Amino acid sequence: MKPDIHPEYRPVVFKDQSEDFAFLTRSTIESNETIEWEDGNTYPLVRVEISSASHPFYTGKMKLVDTAGRVEKFRTKYQAGAVAPKRHVSKKRRKAVEAAERSPEEED
Repeated sequence: MKPDIHPEYRPVVFKDQSEDFAFLTRSTIESNETIEWEDGNTYPLVRVEISSASHPFYTGKMKLVDTAGRVEKFRTKYQAGAVAPKRHVSKKRRKAVEAAERSPEEED
C-alpha cells in the first residue's frame, strides 16, 4: 500500500438520534464530536437518523422518522383533492387540443 493516501481506520461510535442506542465499530468517517464510551475511552461520535434500533424492518413497528419535513411536504402536495400543478403545454399541442374541441364530434 502507498503511504499517506489511505484514511485512518479507527474506532467510532454511531448514535441513533431517534432512539437511545449507540454502538462502537471501526470506520474511516470523520467527526468533530466525541463521546466517552462505556470502557472509559473517548471516541469520535457520528449521529445517525436511522439504525437497526429504529428501522421498521428490524423493529417490526411502523415508526415514521422525518427530521427534514419531507413527508409533510409530500402529503400537502399530493393530498386527496389537491389541485395538481399546471404542466407546461407547448403551443403546437395547445392548438391541436383547441382544434379537436372545435371540430364536431362524430356525425351520424
